[in-house]
Amino acid sequence: MFEKQDSAAKNGFGWRKDAGVSAASGEAANPANAFVSADHGSRTAMATTFMNHVMGWMAAGLALSGAVAWAVTTTPAALQWTAGMMLPLIIAELVLVIALSATLRKLSPTVAAGMFLAYSALNGATIGVILTMYTAASVANVFFVTAGTFTAMAFVGATTKRDLSKMGSFLMMGLIAIVIAMVVNLFIGSSALDFAVSALGALIFTGLTAWDMQRFKKMGYSGFATKREAGQMAINGALQLYLDFINLFLMLLRLMGDRR
Repeated sequence: MFEKQDSAAKNGFGWRKDAGVSAASGEAANPANAFVSADHGSRTAMATTFMNHVMGWMAAGLALSGAVAWAVTTTPAALQWTAGMMLPLIIAELVLVIALSATLRKLSPTVAAGMFLAYSALNGATIGVILTMYTAASVANVFFVTAGTFTAMAFVGATTKRDLSKMGSFLMMGLIAIVIAMVVNLFIGSSALDFAVSALGALIFTGLTAWDMQRFKKMGYSGFATKREAGQMAINGALQLYLDFINLFLMLLRLMGDRR
């Protein structure tokens, strides 16, 4: 499905049947131009199929997280248990996402998908506890702002002709900086630093959404050696975009949410 050996490639390696004749004048056309046009079309279709799988898995992860978060917030016993197990659950999340990222190319797409969904469920449980600290109305407002921002930036990343790779390098450095700042703030408890981290974090994950969207679309356009590799990268793309969405939501919630 994602392999380079698609139907267009099988039919003359991307050549069109009318490649030797100009559609407008009936004169001999440049075969090289016909090849480029046909090959670009097949690769674009391949990238679209790949990104549909990426976004499908991402949506599944978000839906699962939302369902688990809702179950936790509406079930007193589950909320009490989860709140008491926050630290072990957070450690389990970190171990799982690091293991998935580190061993992805050794895993089958099915196992990788299972680990991604397990991570999404764990994340949903811990997010459920966080949501109880805010009013339902503000949580809903922040969710819609996050969804709109994410959609807009994903569209930019998928359609812009500008290379965002350099921006991605700066964003990753910024991400490291805010992680360090968050750790430091655990000890000093500065409200000003907390606000600065949340604002900067929201900007960083907004930018990362566009960058991740562009780089995974480029992967799909380039194609994959095997269907297994395509499946692995689809889960990887879903994980990265899922993290962009969730972290953007949490940063905006800290900035805009009304505490109970």
